[in-house]
Amino acid sequence: MKRKSVLILLLFLISSGSILSQTDRTKVGNDAFSSQQGGYYNYGDKDKVNIEVNVWGYVRYPGKYLIPQGSTITDLISYSGGPVTESRLEDIRLYRPKNDSLKINQDVLIKLDYNDLVWEERVNIRSKINTILLPGDILIITGEPRYFSRDNVNLILAISSVLISLGILVISITK
Repeated sequence: MKRKSVLILLLFLISSGSILSQTDRTKVGNDAFSSQQGGYYNYGDKDKVNIEVNVWGYVRYPGKYLIPQGSTITDLISYSGGPVTESRLEDIRLYRPKNDSLKINQDVLIKLDYNDLVWEERVNIRSKINTILLPGDILIITGEPRYFSRDNVNLILAISSVLISLGILVISITK
């Protein structure tokens, strides 16, 4: 009897501990949640009009964002954690889908070069990087995996260690 009650107590503690330790969402920003399958981030201001936009590609936190109306592309890149190492900042794209309520008659694709903003000595007044976002906009940060010289060193070391191990094995077997 005593053994059964100890076993039941142990099972209860194990099950309650696993229930309490389960976390499937992480809080980000103002009541924003993200999960590993996709992200929804709320940076909206409850005193203003908010819009939903998307960020795809090579940023730290891609996903759907609820942001205040009047936010710019630079704001959205900042909300998304900024570009990652593999980002191609000279080829950022803003896709603006057709929207009758906003009087956008056709799909629009705007190509941006963020490097102009970062590296140019003078600010280009015509720069599109400070374009105001509209509801439904999709910002796409393009990129590709980069190959660094340290990757070459890792490859050479891996191959040479295998060859040395095989050489030692052959020498050990022949003796």
